[in-house]
Amino acid sequence: MNETQGYTAEYAALSHEIYSLTKQLEEKDREIRESEKTDLHDPFRNPTEFRWYRDDYSEILPWATMPEFTVPFEPAKVEKSAIRRFYNIGGFIMLIQFFASSVFAYLLMLVIKLILAKANPGAEDGAISHYMQSGSILAAINLITYMGANIGFAFVALKWAKIKPSFMFKTRDYHFYDAVQHCLAGIFIWYSSAVIAGGIDDIFGKYGFSTDVLDTDMGKTGLGFAVLTIYSCIIAPLTEEFFFRGALMKIFSKSNQRFGIFMSAFFFGLAHGNIPQFVLAFLIGIFFGHIDMKHNSIVPSIVVHILINTCATLVSEFKDNTFVMGVSGLLLILCYILGIIMLVVFRMKCKLPVSTPAQSRRGIAVAKTSVGIILAVAVHVLYTLLIIYQTKLTS
Repeated sequence: MNETQGYTAEYAALSHEIYSLTKQLEEKDREIRESEKTDLHDPFRNPTEFRWYRDDYSEILPWATMPEFTVPFEPAKVEKSAIRRFYNIGGFIMLIQFFASSVFAYLLMLVIKLILAKANPGAEDGAISHYMQSGSILAAINLITYMGANIGFAFVALKWAKIKPSFMFKTRDYHFYDAVQHCLAGIFIWYSSAVIAGGIDDIFGKYGFSTDVLDTDMGKTGLGFAVLTIYSCIIAPLTEEFFFRGALMKIFSKSNQRFGIFMSAFFFGLAHGNIPQFVLAFLIGIFFGHIDMKHNSIVPSIVVHILINTCATLVSEFKDNTFVMGVSGLLLILCYILGIIMLVVFRMKCKLPVSTPAQSRRGIAVAKTSVGIILAVAVHVLYTLLIIYQTKLTS
């Protein structure tokens, strides 16, 4: 080998070494850029949230896809507007659902009453109203109205927010043990909230009001009871979970999962129109939201909801039967004790999402500027107070 060939070999080796080092530096630089790049499904870097339930945050901030972008601590005006848009969708849908279902139920009752009056010319208006209420007619109107409103407006909300409904049934890590654990914990929350609601009713009673405004005379015939039972134990759990945990919670969780759980639970409570059921619906709604986010599906809450409504129906139906109430009381106490244990175990292993300081600036802080949410809350609260006020006037 001559001197020229030796230089050529050394140059080739050096070039290869430089090429290799350049590749290593490029790879290292890429890794650094990737590690610093904003995760669009976790822009707030919150380890307590459920990753599979998150949406792409570029729906809120399109430029979140830009290199080296980080979500600011305080949301800018354009980000607040984008978040507020989703909050407005949830609030206005609650408002529209309330008025639409009320108007539809009233018109349907009016039409049926006119038909019955036409078929029975000599019947008094009060007798027709009593017939509709105690039979299956009012129960059927209730079923048709709220089934249509919950499902219909859930689809409207999801379409408005550009969310595919299929996300509700992509169940993850949900097994028989989970279902049993959730059901027992749900029984505990239901039983505890009933005690709290009873105390609230006693306080109102001292001032001549009553929070017990449920229509206990509805569906007294066999067919009426059957319709009411189907609605309470099957239709209501399915459609309410579809609307509140399916549509509303997803819409309210765009930037803050904790806010989504609590806001959807709050509206779930308000939708029941009376304080005892508000207490139950709000507390159990938080639990429903938690288990649904954990399993990325509304199936877990539907299962628990069906169980609770079925238990409530059975207790109400057999409240005058001493033997049945005695046996069921013992079973409920056993389930209550097991439910405490199961709830503690569940919460120890799977805690509620906790908002980061930046996320808290995008929760209630933005919601209180949402016209849709403010109007929806105001209307439902005023309606509940009006119903309670009427109990004093009629007593």
